[in-house]
Amino acid sequence: MDLPDFVRILRRQLVLIVACLLIGVSSGALIAMFTPQRFEASTELMISVNDRDGATAVELTQGTSYAQQVVETYRSIITSSLVLDPVIDDLGLPTTAPELAERVRASVGIRSTIISISVTHTNPGQAARIANAIGDSFATLVSEQLEKRAEDTAFRIRIIPLQAAQVPLEPVAPNMRMSLIIGAVIGLGAGIGIGMLRTVLDTRIRTLADLESTVKAPVLGGIAHDPDAASRPLIVASAPQDPLAEAFRSLRTNVRFVFPSGEPGVFVITSSGPGEGKTTTAANLAIAFAESGMRVALVDGDMRLPRVAERFGIEGGVGLSDVLVGRVAVNDVIQRWGRGALFLLPSGTIPPNPAELLGSPAMESLIATLTTAFDVVIIDTPPVLLVTDAAVVSRFATGAILVAAAGSTTKPRLAEAAQRIEAADSRVLGTVVTMLPTSGADKTAYGTYAYGAHHSNA
Repeated sequence: MDLPDFVRILRRQLVLIVACLLIGVSSGALIAMFTPQRFEASTELMISVNDRDGATAVELTQGTSYAQQVVETYRSIITSSLVLDPVIDDLGLPTTAPELAERVRASVGIRSTIISISVTHTNPGQAARIANAIGDSFATLVSEQLEKRAEDTAFRIRIIPLQAAQVPLEPVAPNMRMSLIIGAVIGLGAGIGIGMLRTVLDTRIRTLADLESTVKAPVLGGIAHDPDAASRPLIVASAPQDPLAEAFRSLRTNVRFVFPSGEPGVFVITSSGPGEGKTTTAANLAIAFAESGMRVALVDGDMRLPRVAERFGIEGGVGLSDVLVGRVAVNDVIQRWGRGALFLLPSGTIPPNPAELLGSPAMESLIATLTTAFDVVIIDTPPVLLVTDAAVVSRFATGAILVAAAGSTTKPRLAEAAQRIEAADSRVLGTVVTMLPTSGADKTAYGTYAYGAHHSNA
């Protein structure tokens, strides 16, 4: 994943990320509001070596080294009951040594003999009193028990108070600013993490790379999403100057490259599932071929849910199914549309066995007949994962063109659709991406491609 992909993911998951950020900030604010105030008072003590008169240089060095060695041990003693029990008794504290130890923190700097004792408490005055009392108790314990030596000892350890604890004026907790920052960081991190996880688990086709890695066939065209598609399905004819019409002409140009050499092209248009724009693609591609001067036959091979007759506004009661069972001749039901060389063969009577009819020798013979009269034959078929119609009829065609809807078609379903076509001894000539986003995060994924498609003249 490169930087543009990462940025696109962040833009796509922006709502989720902002929501997590707000939740994190709100949680930090609530925690700060409900956290009791705590004050901290600190005192500093130094472990010093008191040398006797006449001590040699070696003895002085030994005393200093000894002080540095014992300072860490003494730091750990500060939170022991030996130090804290006298403090509890002197101040009359309603607590135990282990409970008080949780409020005491003793620290020592690197290669230092200074011990800092910090005490937190809800009462600022009590925090200062406890800190000073602990310092006094610790000094007494060291001088009277731990470091009690004979008078003629070369050195003695004593505790020197450097700074007495003062009553704190500001609480150390809650820290609203820090809570908000931590909440924001956690919320932002969670939002980005969840967004990345959603992206990894999302199998929908969103980028050209997704399409190319799923189906080993070229991307023949890209059609942007048209919110008015229902009112103008035949946009190449109704709005020839529209960028969408130019996109279908660009698709026509690319399909020309997959024509068999010196022969008419027979193309099955299908998709993995319903609602992905296959019929609209087939209809507009047929119009685009016809307006370029080629003789085109558009066959409605969807004998389960036919749409071609409705889209073109023609009578579709008699058509392909009637031709295949020998009820009528193809010349009697194929209809010319418009002033160009576009002819339509509607699906006709809905039969009980569409797959058998489409895979029959009669269908193979019909396609052979159409290719003698037309330069291009386009067959609109049902989604290949719902029924076998597209797979069986594609055996008689040059190949199939798979239509996938951006943001809707999933990679596993599209891959399975391609496999079913190939399993029927046919091949996928290419793919067409429909419903490309014209705004938002995914516009960057298709923007350059869709713009070029919309503005290429065939």
